[in-house]
Amino acid sequence: MSAFFLFYLVLLLHATLPSSARTLMQISEATEWSSTRRQLGTGSCRTGNPIDDCWRCDPDWETNRKMLADCAVGFGRNAIGGRDGEFYVVKDSDNDDPDNPVPGTLRHAVVQEEPLWIIFDHDMVINLKEELIMSSYKTIDGRGFNIQISDGPCITIQNASNIIIHNIYVHDCIPAWKAMGQVAPQHSDEKSDGDGISIFGARDVWIDHCTLSNCYDGLIDAVYGSTSITISNSYMFDHNEVMLMGHNDDFLDDKNMQVTIAFNFFGAGLVQRMPRCRHGYFHIVNNFYAGWEMYAIGGSANPTINSQGNVFIANDDNSTKEVTKRENSESGEWQNWNWRSDEDVMLNGAYFTPSGQETAASYIRATSMVARPASHLINTPPSAGVLDCQIGIQCYIPKR
Repeated sequence: MSAFFLFYLVLLLHATLPSSARTLMQISEATEWSSTRRQLGTGSCRTGNPIDDCWRCDPDWETNRKMLADCAVGFGRNAIGGRDGEFYVVKDSDNDDPDNPVPGTLRHAVVQEEPLWIIFDHDMVINLKEELIMSSYKTIDGRGFNIQISDGPCITIQNASNIIIHNIYVHDCIPAWKAMGQVAPQHSDEKSDGDGISIFGARDVWIDHCTLSNCYDGLIDAVYGSTSITISNSYMFDHNEVMLMGHNDDFLDDKNMQVTIAFNFFGAGLVQRMPRCRHGYFHIVNNFYAGWEMYAIGGSANPTINSQGNVFIANDDNSTKEVTKRENSESGEWQNWNWRSDEDVMLNGAYFTPSGQETAASYIRATSMVARPASHLINTPPSAGVLDCQIGIQCYIPKR
């Protein structure tokens, strides 16, 4: 590994280690966040990140938790989670019962029919017996405590909408047999894949400030016609197939998929799929990539990929300098796919192979927000991953 690469890792890893039915947008409608969104406070707490500047300068975050629901950007910006419901306090981390969920457990909270904003009353490591299948209009908000879901099946958002998952560390997830009645009619699999977060036939989903690592399958997968999704401010490390977007090459309902991947830190030990896309429209904006062992962004079945304002640092292996990889296609086919790199920064020999039309009009459906210059990511380390949130103090990324 070069000294150049190590310099950037030392600079940034302290900010990334884990701690305790949207209408299609036109480019002209993408929000100019710096001038139109609410931004709290001034000075050092402001970073220029539109999500964080919307709420993180507030020391009374605990009293104003639901402010978060107004802060999403990108294609998942309409996800309100449990904003319009009551608070549900999870008090029991030990008694996961998939057949008869116990009141006070996370499983009991997520299966309720009404909107709920789910919070916790102490540090928890939750080991689920079966995947956690969520119902619509739920927020899982881990701020204030070290909340981990690990060493078992993890989170599934199946045929649901309006979900927010915030400030949770998800790791070491494994497959498990599904409970009776949990298998969707169009989903023949009776066993979960072992994803950290599985999004299946869902819409209006926002995942923010989570840390994910070392799961059996994907860290975050979105398939089977899922759309209107934002994955933001999250830290991912030590994993092979990071994110899969799209069910398979023959599943044409994924042509309507729209996903924003913004302000994330793709850290050490990642191999591929950051993300791997099929059919749909993907806005990959203002992320930081600290190396990859195969490729960073890939796809098949003619997805539109709009990469803007990212920083890509290749590792020292000359065979892995390319950011992009086209799957299951010959060059004569993929040369017509709309993949572009717009003001990305390529370091240590990284390069992006563009294709398709060079006009802005070809990326209308793959534009969800206005990118900031990638230089901001070099000058200011990204505040990705779980936050340390103490009552009366602004939430921050703990130094390591």
